[in-house]
Amino acid sequence: MTEVLRWGIIGTGGIASRFAADTAKLDDTAVSAVGSRSAAKAAEFAATWGVPASHGSYQDLVSDPSVDAVYVASPHPFHAEHALLAIAAGKHVLVEKPFTMDAVEARTVADAARTAGVFCMEAMWTRFLPHMVHLRELLAAGAIGDVLAMGADQGMRFEQNPEHRLFSFELGGGALLDLGIYPFSFASMVLGAPQTVRAAATPAFTGVDGTTSAVLTYGNGAHAVILCSATVATPMKAWIAGTEGRIELDRQWYTSTTTLTLTKSDGSTEKFEPVPGLVEGRAKGMHFMVTEAVERIRAGELESEVMPLDETISIMGILDEVRDQIGLVYPES
Repeated sequence: MTEVLRWGIIGTGGIASRFAADTAKLDDTAVSAVGSRSAAKAAEFAATWGVPASHGSYQDLVSDPSVDAVYVASPHPFHAEHALLAIAAGKHVLVEKPFTMDAVEARTVADAARTAGVFCMEAMWTRFLPHMVHLRELLAAGAIGDVLAMGADQGMRFEQNPEHRLFSFELGGGALLDLGIYPFSFASMVLGAPQTVRAAATPAFTGVDGTTSAVLTYGNGAHAVILCSATVATPMKAWIAGTEGRIELDRQWYTSTTTLTLTKSDGSTEKFEPVPGLVEGRAKGMHFMVTEAVERIRAGELESEVMPLDETISIMGILDEVRDQIGLVYPES
């Protein structure tokens, strides 16, 4: 491996641009190539972000000797296919959320990466933001006692256009997989795997889920209340309540601009403010996740303890259960 760990990006959409912008903030890693089904789009992306090489096919991207690791940023129905393509080429992989369409695909990708001996992680970049690191430290220290309840919402109103990817069955549309992945992953981070899942949904005009809610229960009696929507804009806040206090995350609770407030049972409060200057231009804070991946790869490790593959598979299994309960079926799934 070269001194600078080199990334290839599969896909040229908005999340790929965020990845390129944030990776540029780091000194020991860089984007060296981008691939698209359209050579013109790949070339345009490369010119915009100063990427040295562009490819008109994903196979050419993963075969590029200047690429050490691949960031899969294609629409999620293609995540498993493209991750497996990169793994087969011996590349480390960082796969955009949701990791795959279901738990079966997630397990297939994880098994392939472990067999090939390459690093693999779901790109749940929010877990690596400073306020999320601080949150885990507070919980580990017992700052609010035993956690018995939590809630998180993620709702945005998108243009009600049948051609928009959020409302397309073929592109894995709907609120659950695209937006719900954030609060469901958050609940997993805080409370682990639930014992029961109870879900309900209202379909959007195309039939995918427009708004989905769920209550998760746990062995210690804890409840997690989750709501996601592609048809209404919700407060996008989160909270965790324990026997000795609560933690609140303001709008938007999963981003780099979030303020975290700890309130103890005696009424005293502590605030954890966003890191000054973290968000610059189109950069969003993904570089904390990229740093984690680079460090694990350089250490010869195949997974991250912060976002391990078994937890990713577990989360996909929870989403599978929600889909079963709300009757959300995608083509060929």
